[in-house]
Amino acid sequence: MATAKLQSEGLRLLAEQAVDRALRAGATDAEAVGFEAEEFYATVRLGQVEQLVESGSHALGLRVFMTDPTGQRTASTSTSDLSEEGIAALCAGAVALAKVTGPDPFAGLPDREAFGANDVDSLHLYFNDIDAISPAERIEIARRCEAAAMSFDSRIQNSVGASFDSSSSHRSMVNSRGFSADYRRSYCGFSASPIAQDGSIPNSAMQRDYWSTSARTFALLETPEAVGQEAARRALRRLGARRVPTQQCPVVFAPEIARSLMANLLNAADGDAIYRNASLFAGRLGEQVAGENITMVDDGTMVFDRTLANGSSIKFGGFGTSPFDGDGLPTQRIVIVERGILKNLMLNTYTARKLNMQSTHKASRGLAGAPGIGGGNYYLEPGTETPEQIIGGVKSGLYVLQTMGFGVNLVTGDYSQGASGLWIENGELAYPVEEITIAGNLKDMFRNVSAIGNDLEFRSSGAVPTIRVEGMTVAGS
Repeated sequence: MATAKLQSEGLRLLAEQAVDRALRAGATDAEAVGFEAEEFYATVRLGQVEQLVESGSHALGLRVFMTDPTGQRTASTSTSDLSEEGIAALCAGAVALAKVTGPDPFAGLPDREAFGANDVDSLHLYFNDIDAISPAERIEIARRCEAAAMSFDSRIQNSVGASFDSSSSHRSMVNSRGFSADYRRSYCGFSASPIAQDGSIPNSAMQRDYWSTSARTFALLETPEAVGQEAARRALRRLGARRVPTQQCPVVFAPEIARSLMANLLNAADGDAIYRNASLFAGRLGEQVAGENITMVDDGTMVFDRTLANGSSIKFGGFGTSPFDGDGLPTQRIVIVERGILKNLMLNTYTARKLNMQSTHKASRGLAGAPGIGGGNYYLEPGTETPEQIIGGVKSGLYVLQTMGFGVNLVTGDYSQGASGLWIENGELAYPVEEITIAGNLKDMFRNVSAIGNDLEFRSSGAVPTIRVEGMTVAGS
């Protein structure tokens, strides 16, 4: 295929050519990022294919700098036209834009000696076994997943659908300070979203839920039947949901919800937000910002080792693993919060200069624009209690399965989100609840985590085990 040929022979060369052209056109420094991908996406509903997408794409982004007495003038452009004429236009446009921008004293590439990349092969980011699965087989996997959910219980008679998606990508980065590196990634996964309704209950509301599996290699995916049945169980446990009276009580967050809650720790440690004084952690570096049981880590180098059913083992990189960050600096493990103390910030080169600090190698980079700030694989260090033990310690409270809305203010710490889940009575899951709101303040919530589970599992780039937070407000009827 043409894309495969470009991956092996041309992407880095095109980036090198763009950097060279930009320098000859008058840029003091230049950085080029090349990207290409092949993607597949299929959805089925009630056994019939509703959507099928197979696509390939490639593009090149260029960032140029022009030295000025008071800083660097900078501009960026991107193109999907990788012809010689397209790259020439890309470089000319970027240099022309830089000439008319204002100087920025903090802009510029990292120092030459800072660049580097972790060994790509040791990160195990790419597997080619996905290519051996035909489109028909991928669609059949989605069908099997949905069928397993539909046949699980007679109360499931409908479905939002099931999907299978996969991708392989290649990224290359080159700059004028000697950095040149690239890597490939692979991904595949599928999911099902059944709808449950209890016909024996008059005016019973329909409930839906989903479950999924994803991995870098097909060998690590769960079976379609296991995923479909778990999706069905999750939909069924929502049937008969009701509201509860407004009260203060403990709230237990399931791992998939705890992950988004505790990600606010990283968001509050974002260097750009700190610089703008737009974070509750502004001026708090080195201070206690959470309970002593909270240690939050961001690690862009994680590699896992799993034993397969046949007894063989396989190594694979995390979804947030990469050899270098968006500035071209080697990814690394950083402890952001250690035993409740804010130890480090999430910093790219640009924001680190603003704060007179050093980058923590957390730059994120698209094709156009300056690097932002983004993490690798983040996780909350697990505790020793099982989820059952954490729930068992609650006399009356809420087990959250879903949150809705964007009610988080990282400046004040105010937290308020629509929620649904299961009510806990005397340490047991009693009945489903919905149409409620959970509220508190992150400053208090991070200090009031009274239990952390042992069920840490990476199903995405972030992982947080089951946690229990004391003293939250549940607003209902």
